[in-house]
Amino acid sequence: MRFPRVASRARVMGRIAGRLAGMVLVAGGLAACQPDELGYGPKAQRPVSAPVKRKMTDLDMPSTSPIMIRIFKEESTLEVWKEKRNGRFALLDSFEICKWSGKLGPKFKEGDRQAPEGFYEITPGLMNPNSSYHLAFNLGYPNQYDRSYGRTGSNLMVHGACSSRGCYAMTDAQVQDIYALARDSFKGGQRSFQVQAFPFRMTPENMAKHYDSEHMDFWRMLKVGYDHFELTKVPPKVSVCEKKYVFDATTLVEGVPFKAAAKCPAYEVPPRLQQLVQEKQRKDDEKYQQLAARYEARAERQKRWEERQTKFAKAPGDATDASTDETSENTEAAAAEATASVAAAPQQARPGAAVETQAVALQSEKKESPTAGFFKRWLPFGPKSEDTEGTVGPIDTTATPEPKP
Repeated sequence: MRFPRVASRARVMGRIAGRLAGMVLVAGGLAACQPDELGYGPKAQRPVSAPVKRKMTDLDMPSTSPIMIRIFKEESTLEVWKEKRNGRFALLDSFEICKWSGKLGPKFKEGDRQAPEGFYEITPGLMNPNSSYHLAFNLGYPNQYDRSYGRTGSNLMVHGACSSRGCYAMTDAQVQDIYALARDSFKGGQRSFQVQAFPFRMTPENMAKHYDSEHMDFWRMLKVGYDHFELTKVPPKVSVCEKKYVFDATTLVEGVPFKAAAKCPAYEVPPRLQQLVQEKQRKDDEKYQQLAARYEARAERQKRWEERQTKFAKAPGDATDASTDETSENTEAAAAEATASVAAAPQQARPGAAVETQAVALQSEKKESPTAGFFKRWLPFGPKSEDTEGTVGPIDTTATPEPKP
């Protein structure tokens, strides 16, 4: 007799549970659609910001045209370049990198907390709309070049949240725009976009500042790709052979591939481009050599100065003696120079010159402190008696001695 009541209660509880589940889903949907300071709707689907849209319009860039990214560690700058309607790329926007970890130079192994340097291709599969750091994309490290040297690492990202452990960290607002630009370029048909990660802007001035770096050969290789883009404003085609990058190269035998660790096949670079690159490198190298020589000479002077300071600190007495010797040498040199100048000046003979010279010599024999001499010269007051004591009066050069009896 009680079974109908149990069934009735079960139906009631089921309806209540269904209503609660519906409310939860609605609340979740509403929460996902709630606007925040960065936009409205799912973060991975939000459009680029209004300022970036205006720049694209001003620069004649379609919203879905291809992009390219350049990163400069030392300047803490991430640049987004975008293709214009004429097929050339132009700088769309520059973002200040919030944090990057490690130091200048490439990444070598997992856990070294070093942000990578090199050329990387980002495909749609490397985009992460569900990142714990707002939004992110994976750099794809290690690439073919890195693997040819046995370098290891994983999950090297460009992401938000301004926190880095081997990555390039941006603010959430910055990565929101960067992610949207990449997403829209894929919608326009771009299969992958290039990320060029450099230690600094590859100018001869910056290269010279780091002339003694152990990574200089690696950076010179990166600079070739940098120069290709600077001259063409089109991302270079990147290949790897003989454990080195080659740019805008086409094999002479069709179908023969580039292999990272194998010997490079016969290839060519467009002759006009090759000529422009070589000319640019020649000019840059001349400037680099001049600047590097200055930095090297300055470093050598600094090294000698530090060695002297260390020596003096260890032996105070020697420091005093050395200082005295140096002062003495400088004084003697100055005296010799003054003597040479006097000797070189023309002498005019006149009556009584020998006697006057003797009088000056007698005056110089009187010892006097430099301080006293200074005050005598410049102060128009004070005792006069000391000034006149012991001085030689005027000598009559016309007088003749009396004859001896």
